Amino acid sequence: MSLKSSELILNPDGSVYHLNLKPEHIAHDIIFVGDQNRVEKITQFFDSIEFSTQKREFKTQTGSLNGKRITVISTGIGPDNIDIVMNELDALVNIDLQTRQIKASLTSLNIIRIGTSGSLHADIPIDSFVLSKFGLGLDNMLRSYLIDAVSNPVMEETFMTQTNWDLRKGKPYIIACSETLERRIESEEMHKGITATAGGFYGPQGRVLRLDIQDDVLNSKMDHFVFDNQRITNLEMETAAIYGLGKLLGHHCLSLNAIIANRASGNFSEDPYKAVDELIAYTLRKLTE
Repeated sequence: MSLKSSELILNPDGSVYHLNLKPEHIAHDIIFVGDQNRVEKITQFFDSIEFSTQKREFKTQTGSLNGKRITVISTGIGPDNIDIVMNELDALVNIDLQTRQIKASLTSLNIIRIGTSGSLHADIPIDSFVLSKFGLGLDNMLRSYLIDAVSNPVMEETFMTQTNWDLRKGKPYIIACSETLERRIESEEMHKGITATAGGFYGPQGRVLRLDIQDDVLNSKMDHFVFDNQRITNLEMETAAIYGLGKLLGHHCLSLNAIIANRASGNFSEDPYKAVDELIAYTLRKLTE
């Protein structure tokens, strides 16, 4: 059965609606960044660039480095943008855009997020790297899908109990990273743990300007959360959504974070760009080995 045009929206040139991409424009290995200006901070190291486009905050460049074809895409900020990017990337490889039918043979992409984040612990210092073993979704976006088969209900219930979570905000979800990509990218120097994904930057991450927040000690409670020797290492806005949609759609996903702020000490990196550049160089080296 063909998908309706209202469900799979295409541009007049046949590209997917938001990303403005066709299947031939993307590689099997894809790097996500949030900031569109960070795309070229990665592709500047490529030996060649074969394709480049941008629509709204979604900028894409595909090229080659040491014989490896790689795509870099800016997702913008937040789980809602990840919903767009993940679904449209999947459509590019797993739906025939001409017939609008799901392909009989499905393709799994390798997706690595390179992002910035704030650490919740004093012993995860600024300018260090965190590999997200799990994504903890505080945003509720993924609950629009049937996620029971890929989530971790025991860890979720433990988190809600330990933090006295208010269900009026929705039920958190926890998804593991791709073990295949973890083995490919990890190093002994990287910190590992649970990355919490918030649906906003201010109140949802415990920041108070003029508005009171529902739980002003949530960050402190998350600091002390432990499950099976895993603790919450950092807080950002994309990882859990990437992991959840990746698992549901059959793609391998991993999130890497350059720590530019330490919420425990109140410190911010003196040179956040340096930490990001070092994480980019490390990731490209691992991808092309």
